[in-house]
Amino acid sequence: MEKLGMVVSTFNHEITGEMSRRAIERAKEAGAKIVKVIEVPGSFEIPLAVKELLEQKDINGVVTIGTILKGGTDHDMVIAHAIAKKLMDLSCEYGKPVSLGISGPNITWQQAEKRIEEYAARAVDSVVKMLRKG
Repeated sequence: MEKLGMVVSTFNHEITGEMSRRAIERAKEAGAKIVKVIEVPGSFEIPLAVKELLEQKDINGVVTIGTILKGGTDHDMVIAHAIAKKLMDLSCEYGKPVSLGISGPNITWQQAEKRIEEYAARAVDSVVKMLRKG
């Protein structure tokens, strides 16, 4: 059974809390287990917590959960691109899969709500599939 870590942004908790709950359920359905969860204030802080989990020998991969909503500026775009690149870099550095379960950028609250189930499932499925590829 794959042992997964999960990092969850608590910003927009009404959305990310439900995404987190559904990701845990999806992991069970997929025959994996989320053994450690780290909550962080916002999506920007996700990569540091991912690094902490990747350094643990008993963690096979990391699921990320967050949402970056469209604001009045392009700040959401800047943050999302920086996070995505860093997560990819960490995955390659540690040789363990890391998902991008962060909805956004450039989405509204309503769009994020509609994507809760899909993004939570994909975040788990991508890590599990990478671990089982061989």
